[in-house]
Amino acid sequence: MILLDRVTKIYGRDAKPALNRVSLHIEPNEFVILVGTSGAGKSTLLKLLTCEERPTSGKIVVGGIDYDTLKEKHIPLLRRKIGVVFQDFKLLPQRTVFENIAFALEISGMTNRELKNTVPKVIELVGLVGKEKQFPHQLSGGEAQRVAIARAVVRQPKILIADEPTGNLDPRHSWDIVRLLEKINRYGTTVLLTTHNVDIVNRLKRRVITIDHGKVVSDQAQGSYRQ
Repeated sequence: MILLDRVTKIYGRDAKPALNRVSLHIEPNEFVILVGTSGAGKSTLLKLLTCEERPTSGKIVVGGIDYDTLKEKHIPLLRRKIGVVFQDFKLLPQRTVFENIAFALEISGMTNRELKNTVPKVIELVGLVGKEKQFPHQLSGGEAQRVAIARAVVRQPKILIADEPTGNLDPRHSWDIVRLLEKINRYGTTVLLTTHNVDIVNRLKRRVITIDHGKVVSDQAQGSYRQ
């Protein structure tokens, strides 16, 4: 599903590599946790996966798509296969829960009939039935993140990248979000979670890839993490 082969990313001529010959392979339907201190290279790796950045060298293949031969005009199509959730939700404040989720489908050209059929199913999946007409400012942090997750998965992406999705949440809501990510994974979506939350990493007992100074320094099937 995700293959990186000796991928290096250097932002400036004299800068140290943000990523240095990183190789890793993530299977379809895996749930993988990516950890490392700030500046370790996690964000660069995610930007490479979504084609916000291009590697300086090395090969990236995602879902059978070789990024070496990927044309600019095909990048939006690629991004439909990759859902992304951020720490700060990035919801549209003037749109309701339903409208925020539907927006991802509107821009891909889905009809109103398809919207009305699809969005309620995703709202039920993330546990927000009854909140459809509420606006972001009326939601708790946990609810807002659920909307963000719903928006990310409504197009049924093959991969979900969750970049510090619990960073702004208290422990109870953090675990609600983690359990939701596990539920989505059980439905067949590959999940790549980045987090600084040591408790989440150690209790989940999932595969943990640790990045430090741009290199993969550890890749454990049921890993743990210490900051």
